[in-house]
Amino acid sequence: MGNTFILKLVLTPALIGAASLAGRKWGHAVSGWMVALPLTSGPVVFFIALSHGAAFGLVTSLGILSGGISLAVFSLSYAWLAVFQKWPLTLFVSTALFLASTFVLKSIVIPLWPLFFLIVLSFALTLRLMPRHVAGTALPVSIPHWDLPARVIITTIFVLLLTELAPFTGARLAGLLSTLPIMTATLTAFAHHQQGHVSAAEVLRGLVMGLFSFAGFYLVLSLLLPVGIAIAFIAAILIAFVLQGISLWVIQNRKPAQNTPLPPSL
Repeated sequence: MGNTFILKLVLTPALIGAASLAGRKWGHAVSGWMVALPLTSGPVVFFIALSHGAAFGLVTSLGILSGGISLAVFSLSYAWLAVFQKWPLTLFVSTALFLASTFVLKSIVIPLWPLFFLIVLSFALTLRLMPRHVAGTALPVSIPHWDLPARVIITTIFVLLLTELAPFTGARLAGLLSTLPIMTATLTAFAHHQQGHVSAAEVLRGLVMGLFSFAGFYLVLSLLLPVGIAIAFIAAILIAFVLQGISLWVIQNRKPAQNTPLPPSL
């Protein structure tokens, strides 16, 4: 568990910082796409499998895959609520819906292949049902000096808290809670506050596009963990990179939505 703690402490700030900078350079959709990679939950399953065995890791992996439904719920609810509400209420309600979905999923165990197709369908429907925005002219936004450090600190604190609580929750709930969209929520809320609801929706759209690689990663991992931990993770990582590359190509070749930023709402 000490190795996991150190990994979270190093990896989380690096990922949220890289995603934030990528969003400034290449657009909000790319920042959402980056945090869809299983760079947080993947290492958690790896160390759990090493510490408690492949069977325990398999239950955690299936829990994380099930948590994709809660991520879809969060993304769709935030994208629509942001059209009408400022970021604090939007974030609160969307997180509450995520936790409600997680509570329901804790007691529902679905076999791997039906679960995988259900997850993929939920991501596709989320993309389809997200609000469509009319393109406009994006005005320059003055970003305060504390913006990036605040994102890193907020996200790291929550991830570390989740890491410390995970051993007490059991394998399945630990997996479900590993999908808690802490980094996504941080990026989305900052985009919402600084540039309005269209920018927030772009983060979420990029996230959901990237989540297809998340689904592929945990499908392969769940299939191969009984064979061996090393081969399972190597194969899952390769599949995730292939699917993530395809989703990035799609993001880069679609016309990005733009909007006139709203005034600050903090």
